[in-house]
Amino acid sequence: MTQTNVPTYFNFINGEWTPARSGETVKSINPANRNEIVGYVPSSGPEDLNLAVASAKSAQPGWRSLTGAVRGELLFKAADALERRLDEVAETMTREMGKTLGEAKGETARGIAILRYYAGEGMRKIGDVIPSTDSEALMYSTRVPLGVVGVIAPWNFPVAIPVWKMAPALIYGNTVVLKPANETTVTAVKVMQCLAEAGFPAGVVNLLSGKGSVIGQGLAEHPDVNGITFTGSNSVGKRVGHAALERGAKYQLEMGGKNPIIIANDADLDLAVEATISGGIRSTGQKCTATSRVIIMREVYDAFKEKLLDRIGQLKVGSGLDAQTWLGPCANENQLRTVLDYIRIGKEEGAALLIGGEQPEEAELADGFFVKPTVFDQVTPDMAIAREEIFGPVLALIAVDSIEEAIRIANDSDFGLSASIFSQNIGNILSFVRDMEAGLVRVNSETAGVELQAPFGGMKQSSSHSREQGQAAIEFFTSIKTVFIKP
Repeated sequence: MTQTNVPTYFNFINGEWTPARSGETVKSINPANRNEIVGYVPSSGPEDLNLAVASAKSAQPGWRSLTGAVRGELLFKAADALERRLDEVAETMTREMGKTLGEAKGETARGIAILRYYAGEGMRKIGDVIPSTDSEALMYSTRVPLGVVGVIAPWNFPVAIPVWKMAPALIYGNTVVLKPANETTVTAVKVMQCLAEAGFPAGVVNLLSGKGSVIGQGLAEHPDVNGITFTGSNSVGKRVGHAALERGAKYQLEMGGKNPIIIANDADLDLAVEATISGGIRSTGQKCTATSRVIIMREVYDAFKEKLLDRIGQLKVGSGLDAQTWLGPCANENQLRTVLDYIRIGKEEGAALLIGGEQPEEAELADGFFVKPTVFDQVTPDMAIAREEIFGPVLALIAVDSIEEAIRIANDSDFGLSASIFSQNIGNILSFVRDMEAGLVRVNSETAGVELQAPFGGMKQSSSHSREQGQAAIEFFTSIKTVFIKP
C-alpha cells in the first residue's frame, strides 16, 4: 500500500527553514517497519554547507557580545519548548531509530535537563584574578568562545547528544551548525524547532542534513569552522580529527567502546544480572557505553549464567511503540547486518551460542531490523567478539580465576570508555577503581549512563581525551585569554 501525506522537512539556516539548493531529498524510515516513511529530509551539498557556516560566522560577534545571563534565558526558553513537545519528540525518535517509547521519553527529558543546566552556567565565573609581580598591574584570565562550532551527532541518542554539545557551545558564546545523522534527521528538526521557538537570533543555530562524507567531513575541513565536536565511529572520527588538525581547528571526538562488567564472587547476582542486561541489551546495545564483555569469577560463573539466560528469555522484542516491548530494532539495515556478521564470526571462532543469534520469526516483525538478544559462552579475550565493537545486543561471557585477571582482561582493549564491577569487597573495588583504564568507572551499577553534571569521555581509542558535559565542557568550547593591565 502506498503511503500518503508523508511530510517533507527542511534545513534551518540563518533563521529560516529551507530545502537543499539541489532540491534533493532522502527518506527517513521506521526501522521497526522499513515500509513506513517517517519523512523526507534534505540531501544537502557544499553550497548549503557554505551558507550555513557563513550564517553562523556572521551571527557570532553579536551572539558573543550578549551576557551569559541573556544567552541562558534563551536556553531556558528552549527547554520549556522541548518540555511542551516531549511526547511528540519522543514518538518521532522511536519511529525514526527504534528505541522504546519509554527510553525516548527519558532521553528527551534528559535533553530538557541539559538545556536548563547550561542555562544556569551563564551566571558562573569564566576566569580568575592572578597575582602579578608588578604591584601596579592587574592580571586576570577570562574565557572566550571559539567562534563557529560544527556539531556532528550520531543516531543512537538523537536528542541528548546534540543537546549536550549545542547547549555548552551556545552558553559560552559560540554559534552552531548541527549535522545530525541521516537516520534521525526528523528528530533533529523537532529539536531545532524548539530552539527556533525560543527566539535565538538568526544564524546562531543552524541545522544541515546530508551525507556524512559531504556535510560532516565538509564541516571538519571548512576554514571558517573553529571547532568540531563529533560522536560516532572510530573510522569516521579519525578522518574528522585529521581534517581539523591539518588546519589548526579544535576538535573533540567521542567514539567507540568495548565496555566490560566484572562479576566478583561476592556480587549480588540478581542485581548484577539486571545491570548487565540493562547496560548491554537495552537500546538494542546501541550505546557507546553499552556492556559488551561480561567477565565473571569462576566460582559464580554458572549461577550467574543461569540467571542471565532466564532473564533474557523473558525479554519481548518488537516495535518501540508497543508498551510491552523491551527491545526494539537495530537503527538501520547496515547495523543489523553488522550485528549478524559478528554473531556468525563468534560461532566460527568457537564461542558457544547460548541464546539468540538470529532474527525473530514472527510475521509482524518481518519488515523490521530486529535481532534477538544474544549471549556467547566460552569466549576467550582474543576473539573478535571480545575485542571489536559490535554495537548490538550481544554479550560475551569470559570466565576468570581472580580479580587481578579480570582487571587485566578488562584493560586488554583498544578502548577505554566505561567499565563496571559488582562486588562488596572494598579491596576489589579499590583495585578496580585504581587500575581500570577507562574514563568512566562504576561500582555496583551498569556500564551505561552518566549523570549530566559529570564529565563524560574515555581513554585510549574511545576519545580524543577532552570531556563533555558538566562544567568540564567549558574546556573545549572556549579558549583562555590572559589579560595584563598596567595603568
